[in-house]
Amino acid sequence: GAERSSRAFAMASNKSGMNIRHMAGNLDSKETGKATKDYEDYFAEEDDSKRTGNYTDVVNKYYDLATSFYEYGWGESFHFAHRYKWETLRESIVRHEHFLASKLNVGPGSKVLDVGCGVGGPLREIAAFTGADVTGLNNNAFQIKRGTELNAATGRHDNCDFVKADFMNIPKKDATYDAVYQIEATCHAPDAVGCYSEIFRVLKPGGVFASYEWCLTDEYDEKNEEHRKIRQEILIGNGLPTARHTSEVLDALKKSGFEIIEEIDLVKTADVSWYEPIDPDRSWRPWRDFWSFKTTRWGRGIMHYLVWALETLRIAPKGTMSVSSFLKKGADGLVAGGKKGIYTVMYFTVARKPPTKSAKPLPSPKKAPAAAAAQ
Repeated sequence: GAERSSRAFAMASNKSGMNIRHMAGNLDSKETGKATKDYEDYFAEEDDSKRTGNYTDVVNKYYDLATSFYEYGWGESFHFAHRYKWETLRESIVRHEHFLASKLNVGPGSKVLDVGCGVGGPLREIAAFTGADVTGLNNNAFQIKRGTELNAATGRHDNCDFVKADFMNIPKKDATYDAVYQIEATCHAPDAVGCYSEIFRVLKPGGVFASYEWCLTDEYDEKNEEHRKIRQEILIGNGLPTARHTSEVLDALKKSGFEIIEEIDLVKTADVSWYEPIDPDRSWRPWRDFWSFKTTRWGRGIMHYLVWALETLRIAPKGTMSVSSFLKKGADGLVAGGKKGIYTVMYFTVARKPPTKSAKPLPSPKKAPAAAAAQ
């Protein structure tokens, strides 16, 4: 059935490797050095205003520079996952996507929007799992190009497509989609209410918006210098204009008009820490997941010196070494934030656009139970 074919597709489509041709995204190789410096300059200060005011440039530069590294490290699905101790990372990523898809109430013929879709790994998986037609919204031309290539290569071009647009201004009519979701993408938005309001607008009445959001937690202390340093590392290493608390995300959803069905930080219910895949000091188990070696301390070191050699020999564009460095800084910030409990990458919410008067009333808002992530 759909479950079996979807898993087979996931196995076939999640291969990863470094493609030197793609290391600068859509940037000309002569532009990468300046683009890298301009990007780093956005994060020279803690004040978020310069980044939020130029968020389109911040995010586009980041993904032009970083996408090839993401594909190398993560395959086609650029996100973390709720994970049980018996799962490989790949298995948990597929289940994480299926869990979200199961909340959308969609099937064949439904129209779904993936907000901030990357190169389309999740949208291809969710389209295969549900049978729905899934459109990926992305404002980065290079990622859309890669996604279109991958759709064709995997045969998912029949019910998967892309639209190049800013999620703060979605070029679709009101009430276009039966469901909308986002996976670790709207953390790039300069204003959560503005972003969620656009999602609300294009969603049909009664439709569901499901989301995995990156957030600061109650453990974060703005007065703690170490906490602020970790926050800044997470921002520069992941192309984020700002960082929001879980309470701010929940409040923004309500201000945008949504009714909250579920909300939970899934980090609290996982067997394996969410940051484990990028923790350089973790135990490497080649018999379980051989390719995870690339994010161990040894794997990181080998990659770092390989990038240095490629740039020195002028095979890789100028600035590639700097990209590798700020990505490493971002990974270290995420690990530190996870270990201290001040940051989560899977604050999960399910919200609904109020239905028409003829629809069934919504049950009382609830916290998702701890076992909710099990399938």
